[in-house]
Amino acid sequence: MSSIQTIIVVAIIILIVLVIAVVLYMNRKQLKEIEAIDSAITKFQNMQLDQDIERLDKMDLAGESLTTLNTWRKSYQDSATNKVPNAQKLIDTAANFNASYHLFKARKNIKEAQEIIKPVLEDAKNTKDVFTELLESNRENQVQYDALLKKYREMRKMVLADSFDYGSAIDQIEDNLAAMEGDFEEAKNLSSQGDHVEAKRVLSKIKMDLANLENELPKIKDAHHQLETVFQDQIRELTSAYKQMVVERYAITEINFLDEIRNIQDDIDSARALLSELKIQSFTKEIKKIAAKIDHLYSILGKEYKARPFVEKNREKMFTLISRQQAASQKLVEKLRHIDESYELTHGELDKSKHLTREIDEMSHQYTIDTQNIADGKGVYSQIQDSWIAMIDRLRQIAAEEQEMSEDVDGLYDSESVAVDSIQQFKQDVSLVYRRLKRRHLPGNPDSFVQMYTLVVNEIGKVSQELSNVRINMEKISGELIQISDDVERLKRETDDIINSANLVELTMTYSNKFTENGIIQKAQKDTMKLYQEDYNYKEALDTIATAIEKVEPGSYQRLENAYYSELNNK
Repeated sequence: MSSIQTIIVVAIIILIVLVIAVVLYMNRKQLKEIEAIDSAITKFQNMQLDQDIERLDKMDLAGESLTTLNTWRKSYQDSATNKVPNAQKLIDTAANFNASYHLFKARKNIKEAQEIIKPVLEDAKNTKDVFTELLESNRENQVQYDALLKKYREMRKMVLADSFDYGSAIDQIEDNLAAMEGDFEEAKNLSSQGDHVEAKRVLSKIKMDLANLENELPKIKDAHHQLETVFQDQIRELTSAYKQMVVERYAITEINFLDEIRNIQDDIDSARALLSELKIQSFTKEIKKIAAKIDHLYSILGKEYKARPFVEKNREKMFTLISRQQAASQKLVEKLRHIDESYELTHGELDKSKHLTREIDEMSHQYTIDTQNIADGKGVYSQIQDSWIAMIDRLRQIAAEEQEMSEDVDGLYDSESVAVDSIQQFKQDVSLVYRRLKRRHLPGNPDSFVQMYTLVVNEIGKVSQELSNVRINMEKISGELIQISDDVERLKRETDDIINSANLVELTMTYSNKFTENGIIQKAQKDTMKLYQEDYNYKEALDTIATAIEKVEPGSYQRLENAYYSELNNK
């Protein structure tokens, strides 16, 4: 036998083994499925639903309960007489096919049996639950009925005992209790007729109604207490307090107090109507609204009552404060008028002081109105208190502003004296500068110095003229003095530069005579002398000769300059 033939034989043998293995696996798997279906049928039969039906028939059910029984009975009977026997027949056939290895035929019967038994078993479980509930409903209903009836009687007894505590709501409460009594009668009749399902629904309704009423009764009792005791006591207290305050000459203009009391009484009547209809949610909102209105009335009376001691305590103090500040303000105005004759008040101090005086006069006028209203019994103490507190704060601000203005203008006299002294000093400084330059006997003065000197002299003359005016603007003069001070210092520095440059030119020219045969020095000496003698440009003259010297003998000018300033500083 060739190798190819050997391979083919081995392959066929392997294939046969695999087919046998698959067949055996499917046979065992399907056998287990058949056993599972058979187990489900046994479970269905063990539920003993026929016995439950027999027991339920003896209960003489009626109404919804009987309808429920008949519906599920029909479902059970259809399963027991048709579906389950059919499924049993299919798995018996499938078992025979499976035993003889007609696997595909067995598979078909198993699948059909599974499609039947699965919903049948589910329906059977639901049917068992319904039948169990029906069997137990009568006993459960009786237990619940007795418990609810006991609770109802206790609640009714309590309501009757405390009927006055519920006010206008008692009639509606009685109606609700009467309605529950009718529900109890209905539940009892339904149970006696065998309609336990409907009886259970009625008992559930009674349970809910009792719970609601039990929850509402404390709220109703508290609400009645609020309306008839708390609010009424508060209204009487507010009315009495208001009338007493009127006698004691309090004035309340924020609201019409007695009209508000009447409005609250109308709100209480509306709340009673809501209470009588047991509209708890709407009633609760109305109660909160009434309470807020009453609190507002208390706050109004309390505000006036607390404000009066402040007004009475500070009445004389306010008069003193206003009068004192009026006098101080008038005195400041007179002072500023006098100062305005000699000085220009550049920040509107006089107009501002007049405005503040008018403001204080208005406060005085308002104070007079307030005190007259108090005397006439028309003064609203809370408003007067707020007004006076604002006045006190404003009077403090005005006093501070006027004090600052007074101190500012007081400084004008000192500023004038300082300005006069400063001008005199500037004149002396400029004169010294001029004489110092003149004593040097230079060929002439540079144009820059002449311009600066002329500017400073004119500035000093201008300010001197301004200081001799009838009305002086010290703010302007102060600014001009600062500028003159800067210009005088610049003039001094300019003079120092001219004298030092001239001295160094002469010193350097003398030193350059050592190099008279040098062409650079000769030309520099000539240019320097022209700048010095004719142009009076001493700084450029020094630069010219210094540059030449440095070219011929580097470092020589620096030595000359250092020696000059060293000697100058040691003088």
